Amino acid sequence: MKFGAHMSTSGGIWKAVERGAETGCEIIQIFVKNNMQWFSKPCSEEERRLYHEELARHPMACVFGHTGYLINLGAAPSPNRQKSIQSLVQEIGRADALDLPFLVMHPGAHLGQGEEAALANIVAGLDEVFAATPDSGVRIALENTAGQGTCLGYQIAHLAAICERVQRPERLGVCLDTAHFFAAGYDLRSQQGWESAIQEVESMLGLDQILAFHLNDSKTDLGSRIDRHEHIGQGRMGKETFRHIVNDPRFEATPGCLETPKSKDSHEDRQNLALLRSLADECFSELGNS
Repeated sequence: MKFGAHMSTSGGIWKAVERGAETGCEIIQIFVKNNMQWFSKPCSEEERRLYHEELARHPMACVFGHTGYLINLGAAPSPNRQKSIQSLVQEIGRADALDLPFLVMHPGAHLGQGEEAALANIVAGLDEVFAATPDSGVRIALENTAGQGTCLGYQIAHLAAICERVQRPERLGVCLDTAHFFAAGYDLRSQQGWESAIQEVESMLGLDQILAFHLNDSKTDLGSRIDRHEHIGQGRMGKETFRHIVNDPRFEATPGCLETPKSKDSHEDRQNLALLRSLADECFSELGNS
């Protein structure tokens, strides 16, 4: 995998690239605007110039985005659902301006109306968003979830249903979060458990639909349906879980992005990245000595 972490855009989107380079990232994930606001100004020419200049100084294998947390396409018709659609359209525009290949998005929550109704709302919302951005090359990477509250996406079948029903399936992909998998009941701790989860994704979606991974340990137990990220090896999944994940040859070039807790100096990211790379290096050394 290509390792990296979510980086803050405080002070300007271009600052995320600088922070990522300083932290030792090969890839980074960013918010294209304030993640707790519906809307922002369009991406200015100055922002674009500074971002691309910083990226030229510090090349990354991939920079991708994550949508804001207010967006919920699963909601029933309401002012907030309409804002969700408009906000996503704007975020796609900002991602286009920065040449980002995709935006990771939580599928949505049903808020009491039931899963089938929410799935229909998500599909209709995505169809509306894609119709409003017909020339965009930005894809939406639906993220699997822990299933906390009324969130959809804790079953791969939810993601598959959305991909099957939308009018523009080529605009979709998936991002797989390890902590969410675990909290949703997928036991990744053994090689067999990992294979079982990936085979489910392959059979329902295809491996080519996996655009990125979120590499997070879990503070909560298997099947807890509670979304709490922990540092690699310090949670309920454990360090050895990530050995077979990061060494899966099918995902050698796939972004693997940390979303673990961190302080301002990002030393935790450096520690987590070093651990992930050591797991990959150990496997490589074993192969070389065999």
